[in-house]
Amino acid sequence: MTKEEQLQEEEPEIIYIPDEEGNEEEFEVIMKFEVDGSDKKYMMVVPVDAEEESDEVYAFRYEEDGDDLQLFTIDNEEEWNIVEETFNTLMDEEVEEEEDSN
Repeated sequence: MTKEEQLQEEEPEIIYIPDEEGNEEEFEVIMKFEVDGSDKKYMMVVPVDAEEESDEVYAFRYEEDGDDLQLFTIDNEEEWNIVEETFNTLMDEEVEEEEDSN
């Protein structure tokens, strides 16, 4: 593992998402991916300031325009199912890689 890869692992990517009242909440990006056969990009985030440990993971479709990041909620059930399946597959692969390296 290169030093750059180690730094990326140690420094989580943080984004700020406004809630219903316009207050910005802090989220850590745990994964970004593209769905096969689509040019759409997705990210999975978890709240940073969670009162207690929770398994809440939020998914968004996103577009980057230079330094600007636009997030879109996933309202379509079919799209949501594809994103959820891709996320679960990637997480399973990550767990297998960790087990293989031990």
